[in-house]
Parts: sequence; structure tokens; C-alpha cells
Amino acid sequence: RATLLLSRCLLKMVKGNIIVPEEILNFCCNGLQGSTSPPRAQEPGEREEAPGTMASPLPARNPTEVQMSQLVLPCHTNHRNELSTGQLLKWIDTAACLSAERHAGCPCVTASMDDIYFEHTISVGQVVNIKAKVNRAFNSSMEVGIQVSYEDLCSGKHCSICKAYATFVAQGPSGSKVRLKPLTPQTEEEKIEYSIAAERRRMRLVHKDTLKDLLTRSPPDTELETRDGSGAVPVEKTRVESVELVLPPHANHQGNTFGGQIMAWMENVATIAASRLCHAHPTLRAIEMFHFRGPSQVGDRLVLKAIVNNSFKNSMEVGVSAEAYGPEMSVSPRHINSAFMTFEVLDQEGRPRTLPMVAPEPGDGERRYREASARKKIRLDRKYVVSCKQTEVPLSVPWDQSNKVYLSYNNVSALKTLVAKANWALAREKEKVRMYTLEEDKFLSFRIEMSVCITASQAFSLLSNLWRRHEWDSHYVSAELVQKVDDDDMIYHVVSRMHRQESKLQDFVILASRRKPCSKGDPYVVAFRSVTLPTHPPRAEYTRGETLCSGFCIWPESEEMSKVAYYNQAMPGYLNYVTTNVAGLSSDICATFAACEKFLLKNKEDLISRLQDF
Repeated sequence: RATLLLSRCLLKMVKGNIIVPEEILNFCCNGLQGSTSPPRAQEPGEREEAPGTMASPLPARNPTEVQMSQLVLPCHTNHRNELSTGQLLKWIDTAACLSAERHAGCPCVTASMDDIYFEHTISVGQVVNIKAKVNRAFNSSMEVGIQVSYEDLCSGKHCSICKAYATFVAQGPSGSKVRLKPLTPQTEEEKIEYSIAAERRRMRLVHKDTLKDLLTRSPPDTELETRDGSGAVPVEKTRVESVELVLPPHANHQGNTFGGQIMAWMENVATIAASRLCHAHPTLRAIEMFHFRGPSQVGDRLVLKAIVNNSFKNSMEVGVSAEAYGPEMSVSPRHINSAFMTFEVLDQEGRPRTLPMVAPEPGDGERRYREASARKKIRLDRKYVVSCKQTEVPLSVPWDQSNKVYLSYNNVSALKTLVAKANWALAREKEKVRMYTLEEDKFLSFRIEMSVCITASQAFSLLSNLWRRHEWDSHYVSAELVQKVDDDDMIYHVVSRMHRQESKLQDFVILASRRKPCSKGDPYVVAFRSVTLPTHPPRAEYTRGETLCSGFCIWPESEEMSKVAYYNQAMPGYLNYVTTNVAGLSSDICATFAACEKFLLKNKEDLISRLQDF
């Protein structure tokens, strides 16, 4: 077909007395006759390639990866000639959906989107680059990671805009769920994202409970925050309601409204509500994690409502909801989505302006006001603990009800990230114990592993109990359970003897997080990290120690054998001891792990007996 079109163009050129090279004419004639050009003579010294091979093959690319580049045009922008956040959300959702469908091989719908923090704005003429790929597939849902950056074509500058994680559900005929094939990560980055995806999924499931728990523990008669209530704006003045008719261009090939289109409409009404408070043009800085409650189809009327829930010194939270009605609009609406968006108003220098206070209405208005304050605390904790790089989070983060889920996530994800690292070097092997080291930046990490004749679940049960660690680890003096957060997370006060020649003991306040495998191939995980508790401040008789990342990973090798690996990321204060006593350290570690094996073998029979009695 292409050859035919080209030939027609050439005929017009010939009729117009335009000279056409003979090679092009021959190509078109041969193409129309279904023949090929004669083979090119092989040059001296040239190696003949096998059919189907390439001279310089490109590195293998993730089959689910989708790349999208969009030039920002005036029709995509707001009054400041900056890319509309709603348009960006549509592009993000489209790229993520295409990646999900590549893996699923069938239509997919957006189920949820994690927190999105927008770091920069994008101007007209710049290019938005979006990269999306599936991090992990579960039963019928999958997590898609999205990276967004912009490119200035004139200066060549590249800058990160945001990073997001979206959950998509594969749908078969009549909306039935489809069981997904597993995903096999290849690169170190993919292995890290694959491993942590299970922990992010767990955090999403308890997201609502975190807010309820924080509000329950807050005194019900707490006075509303006040800065200077003289100029408070009634929240009713910020209320916005708008309706949109879902047309075919707004929907996918199944007739369901694009999630990105709904997000764009919600961002539009939220911006109007924020503008009514500040009488200026606000900038969207963050969208909190949200879930789509149900589908919307072509022909639906979407009613979008927005209102400012609370204003803080330099930011405000706007709550927005989307409800779907049928053509008659008399039937009860279907709740599609609710989201909370954080806005700022910038001055001419790009600094956040001070915002007026809001006066909430009694009843629901005061409830939304207090919930917004709680969400702000949770949002700051989540951004601080979850979004920061491991080296940017202080060793001992204060533990409280608002950040317990995110500290637990950080604890497990840090260990899984360390496990997925490449370039581990074998430092010593003694009998069945192997010791590896990994040097990067200012950290020196250790991995000690061995195979033990015990099931993975039995080893997990024994090693996750810090009460009994002193039975095999001579450095541990005692471990006191301070607080049971839940069945999988506990806080201990541990007393240990770091070096045998030192008389003063060392103590730690440690968060221990244990996780069973999410799917086949995952290890059992027991992760440790330091936290601070007001009930356990540093004491004069102890030297307060801290651990950034350590713990066990246990893989089943057979029905009766398991590989037990211990990881520890050594801090700078510990490196001096390491560099001056490498031989002694490795011998000490190997001896400790040999004692661990004896402990496991000795107690597995008792564990089996207790289980049988139970």
C-alpha cells in the first residue's frame, strides 16, 4: 500500500517534468511487481549475518514499558501559559493504562492512584516525557509505576515533575475480572520495585483505617485551630457544583469513562473552589491517594462538587467528589470518586502566600475541617517517611499513630531494597556460612546466609521473636516488648553488648516488622529499624544505638530446607571498627550464625510438637 502511494506521487512528479532518480523508480516498479532488488555484493572482509539478526542489538526493554512525549501547546495551558494539571493527569492515566493493557492483553480500568506531588510547573513549548511500566501483577490487579519529567528543547534541560503509582484492574467480557500472568523483573531497579510493590499494596489497604484511628484518638471536643479569625471566610462561599456529559471521546473502547478524564474534571472544579477562597489563581501541589468506587459510562451525567475543607498558613485542602447519574437524573447517584487536593498561591517571586482562614459550618463542615487537619499530618508523615530516599530519613524517626503505617512500610521496603541490590561480593565462606559485603556511598552492608534443614515458616516464626534472640546471639542481653502495634509490627527495647571488651551496654528502640510471602517466590521478611518513643528516652547507663536497616529474609529451597539470610547496613560510626577488625568480625559473625543454626534445629521439633498439640 505504501509503495502504491509513493508510485502515484512519482507519476505526478514525472508529469510535472520533475527529474526522479532511477533508483527510486526501480524500487517502486519492483515493489508493485512483488519482487525484490538484487542482493548487494558482499564487501571484502565483511561478515555475513544470519537471517533475522541485527548487527548491534539494542538492550532488552521491559515489554510493558510505554513512553509518551507530548509537546505543550497553548490549548493545554492555563492563564499562566503553564500546562494544566488536569491535562497532565489525562496523559499520565493514558500512558499507565496502555502499559497495563500490554501486560494483561485485555482492557484495563483505573482502580486507584497513590499520592502525587508536583515538584515543578511546565510551560508552553516544553516537552512532557512520561514513562510507565508494570511493577508487579497480583491476581487481577497490577501496580504501574509512572515517571514524569519535562524537557526544554532550547536549553536541553531535563527536570523531574512527579512520580506516581497507579493500580489497574484487568477486565474480561461483561466486566468480569481476568487472572493476570505473573511478571518477572529483570534489572535491579525492576526487582526493587517488584519487591516493594507488595508493601505499597498493603499500605493502600489500611490507608482509611489510619485516618479513622488518628481521629478516634484525638479528643472530640478539641477547639478548632485559629490564627486570626477576624477575616475568616465562610466555607460555603467556596462551594462549587458542575455537571459534565460523558461523550464517546471521554471513554475507552469499552465505553467506560477514562479515569484521567474524571481526574481532570475534578481538578477543574477544585481549582475554582480554591480560587474563591484566595481570589487568585492557585497552583495544585499534591493529590492524596484515592480510589475509584465504580465505573461511569458514555451517556452518564457526572456531577462534580468541590469545597475548601481547611486552610493552613500557606496551603489549603479542597475536597472534591464525582457522582454519576443516568439520563433521567431522578435515580439515586452512583458515587464514582472522592479526592483531596492541596493548593498553594504563589507570589511574583514564586513563594507561597499567606492564605485567609475559613469558618466551617457546624456539623459536617467542622468534621471536614478536623479531618483535613488530620490528613495534613498524615500527608506530611507519609511524604517524609515514604517519599524520601533511604539516606535522607533520620535513623530514629519518632513513632506515633499517624505515621505507624508509613514507618512500617519504610522498614520493610528498605530491607527489600537492600536485598535486591546487585554487586554483592563474597568476603568469606566457612563451612555452610557465606558472608557477602556491598560497598556504596557511605554505607557498608553485610549479608550472611546459610541453608538450614527447617521449613521457611518455622524459621520465620523463631527468628521474628526477639525475646529469644539472646539464646543464639551473644551480643543480645535482653529484649522487652514495649508495644504491640498489630500482629505484624512490634516495638522492642533491646539491650546489647556491641563489643565484648566494652563494659557499658548499648540499647536500641527497634520497630520489628514481619511479613509473610505475598506470592510464590517471595521470601519471609523480618525487618528492623530504630524509632524513638517518649516513654523510652536515652538513659545514662546505656549508650543509645541506632540501626537504619537490618533483618532476615527466608526463602524455601525445598519442603524441608530453607535459605536464611541476614542483612545489616552498617552506619559510619560502625565502619571504624569494621575496617580495623575485618578478620575478627567475620569470624564473630560466622560463629553467631552457626549458633543460629543450632538454635533453629533445636527448637523446630518443639515448634512442631506445639503445632500438633494445637
